[in-house]
Amino acid sequence: MAKAGYYGSYGGRFVPETLMEALYELEKSYQAICGEESFRRELDFYLKEYAGRETPLTFCRNMSEDLGCRIYLKREDLMHGGAHKLNNTLGQAILAKHMGKKRLIAETGAGQHGVATAIAGAVTGLPVEVYMGSTDCERQKLNVFRMELMGAKVHPVESGTATLKDATNEALREYAASSADTHYLIGSVVGPHPFPEIVRDFQSVIGTETKEQILKAEGRLPDEAIACVGGGSNAIGLFHPFLKNDVRLTGVEAGGRGDAPGDNGASVRFGRPGVLHGALSYLIQDECGQIGTTHSISAGLDYPGVGPEHSMLNDSGRVSYGIAYDDEVINAFRYLSVKEGIIPALESAHAIAYAINNADRFDRDDIVVICLSGRGDKDVATVSSIMADEKTEALKER
Repeated sequence: MAKAGYYGSYGGRFVPETLMEALYELEKSYQAICGEESFRRELDFYLKEYAGRETPLTFCRNMSEDLGCRIYLKREDLMHGGAHKLNNTLGQAILAKHMGKKRLIAETGAGQHGVATAIAGAVTGLPVEVYMGSTDCERQKLNVFRMELMGAKVHPVESGTATLKDATNEALREYAASSADTHYLIGSVVGPHPFPEIVRDFQSVIGTETKEQILKAEGRLPDEAIACVGGGSNAIGLFHPFLKNDVRLTGVEAGGRGDAPGDNGASVRFGRPGVLHGALSYLIQDECGQIGTTHSISAGLDYPGVGPEHSMLNDSGRVSYGIAYDDEVINAFRYLSVKEGIIPALESAHAIAYAINNADRFDRDDIVVICLSGRGDKDVATVSSIMADEKTEALKER
């Protein structure tokens, strides 16, 4: 970073004056505690003994044979809760307790971050309230039930498109009103400084473990590492420990229904710099500079922005950003299920789809690591409905 809170020209702290004190307090507390051995010991205990780290790096024999290279999956889907999100929520929940906060609030799209916050709140004894767009509540009913089962209160948000952007707006409003005793547990590498830095640090365990595991398995680093990108937390977690190595890094955004405005969630591909939710970053905007509408089959990638560090990495060319369209994602969801017996989250299926689409540029000895950020239980109903519609259409054509 050129200066604290900035990644090149991106990042910063674009918030109302009423929030500045809370962000200063958070920055100061995090800097003081992150290097303390007692904090690291406590976090390590929860990650290892409670969450199930380290997660496996699985060699996929069938997929490797099919795609013509050596494919490994970093299995964040095997974390307690079913996604990488718990790395960050445990870290921030412990931090909040050390800061003397009495309550956690969060926003969620696919529900994975909401579930992970509910888990972290339950195990650390902090009440949790989660803001979630009503559209996402409907398509992720299972995760709403899981949050409520673990004691979290879920607030459906009806404003705007009733998705992640609108849930984030509501969570920020609540944070501004209650920051004295409440910690806003942001789930991705977005938002005002210091959130992108904190979330990246807690998620970097993904890349650190991957590096050690691939060196043990293959004796060298991978040729390419691939991860899906919405806000970009699992991707930055995988990429960050590899930034100084000769490894191709590829983020895959939501191509949605197509390239037309409103049909996708690919902020890097189709966005331009602007300010949203407290930070300067690539955003999908209309011709007047207003935040544009988005679409993705995966609720977790249905967001008009991307983390500021990703924006810098795109501009520098250190990370490449591709897209996968909804129909390719559905095919990838089914492909991994059939080929390896692993049902991926629709978010993670974007990374699988990208690997399939680019198989012809891999050599037989190339090592490719894909971050499987979450498991697909939450998406089975969505995909089942799509497959039923496909069968109906096929019968009509006979």
